[in-house]
Amino acid sequence: MQQHSPADPGQQITVTFELPDGSEQRCRAAAGETLMDAALDNGVPGIVAQCGGGCTCCTCHCWVLSPWLEQLPAPHRDERDMLEYAWGACRRSRLACQVTLVEALDGIRVQVPAQQS
Repeated sequence: MQQHSPADPGQQITVTFELPDGSEQRCRAAAGETLMDAALDNGVPGIVAQCGGGCTCCTCHCWVLSPWLEQLPAPHRDERDMLEYAWGACRRSRLACQVTLVEALDGIRVQVPAQQS
């Protein structure tokens, strides 16, 4: 895990969502936003975000691919607790609402599960 400097809100981060059907959706999001924000702002199917980013559900569950997974800080306790209820949870699982986009994550690739809990 690496420590990241605060995000420059003017910087755009490229995010690629790999969808369950094998297609990809690439979008740009402002540094400082979350993966969930990027998904919702760009209509990414499968990221429901029922709680709106409050880390009180797991409907923004995604799988973060290497090498970006290793760039993220460890999930905090609330996120770990919610991931226990996520469909297909594994070591790559994160809640998109808890992943803040910073320069080091430019190009991040995440997989969207076929269903959300």
